[in-house]
Amino acid sequence: MCTTCGCSSDGSVTMDPGHHHDHTPAGQGHEHGAQEHDRHGQPHPPHTHDVHGHSAHSHSSHEHSAHGHSHAHGPHGEGPAHTNGPDHHDYGTGPARSHAPGLTQARMVEIERNILSKNDAYARQNRETLARNGVLALNLLAGPGAGKTTLLVETLKLLHGSIPAAVIEGDQQTSNDAERIRATGVRAVQINTGKGCHLDAHQVGHALEHLPLPPGGVLFVENVGNLVCPAAFDLGESLRVTLLSVTEGEDKPLKYPDIFHNANLIILTKTDLVPYLDTDMALLETNIRRVAPKARILHTGARTGAGMDTWLDWLKTERSTWLSALATQAETRAATLRAAG
Repeated sequence: MCTTCGCSSDGSVTMDPGHHHDHTPAGQGHEHGAQEHDRHGQPHPPHTHDVHGHSAHSHSSHEHSAHGHSHAHGPHGEGPAHTNGPDHHDYGTGPARSHAPGLTQARMVEIERNILSKNDAYARQNRETLARNGVLALNLLAGPGAGKTTLLVETLKLLHGSIPAAVIEGDQQTSNDAERIRATGVRAVQINTGKGCHLDAHQVGHALEHLPLPPGGVLFVENVGNLVCPAAFDLGESLRVTLLSVTEGEDKPLKYPDIFHNANLIILTKTDLVPYLDTDMALLETNIRRVAPKARILHTGARTGAGMDTWLDWLKTERSTWLSALATQAETRAATLRAAG
């Protein structure tokens, strides 16, 4: 169940054509390790998705009020974001930053913590599996139609097998995007979430069981098209990449700050359309910086190839850095074991 919108994640994991795998709810049958409740008990591998030095999925940092109608603040607490009045009803304040009839903010925070702690236990298991195989995992997030699949398809074509890759596709229904990926020759697993509006770590764990991981390669996880709920769920990824089409408006980062705030990289897509739009690119980037001051911003036009070289350079650099860090960790463990013997 999504803690923000209340959707039920009743979907299934659809594998390659002819192979269907039902998704079992968390805690029933499929085990991904202990149900740990300390979300910071294990160090994450280097270059986790939080570029701000704290857990990207901890929602307790906003617990400055015990009720749902306290003072509204901007993304970093820089002052009131707006003033409530008879024509403005804000249910996004308080510790849960949300509202549900019959539930106090405190109770919503408790429910959210319980759900996210279980999800994070699965995410830790996924992260360990990926690190063990030296796989750099990218969680791609965006609203519907921002161009995630197009960027992926063009990226895989340009890589030409130079870097081994695999893809997990998330959608409510159909395997259309996974089929587009498979047409490039890259293995893809489709997760259909049903009424669910995001992927969770348990679903991704199931997919990993059926997806041969490319040693030293890259796993792309294309999340469900949604600017809200996917931001709250750690999948065990190494890095987060948020895409925003230039056709979506300059104020999107301010309207949906969480999905931008937690990104390592923000890609502005469809930039080849800028000459035909009234989009203020300077204002768009300023708004991104307000909620994600440390994230890198790239411009791409996947259909024309604009910016793709820069995107691939970033990808290759992050992969090299990731593998070097994992090698250093392995060498340190080996030295410790030799010294103990």
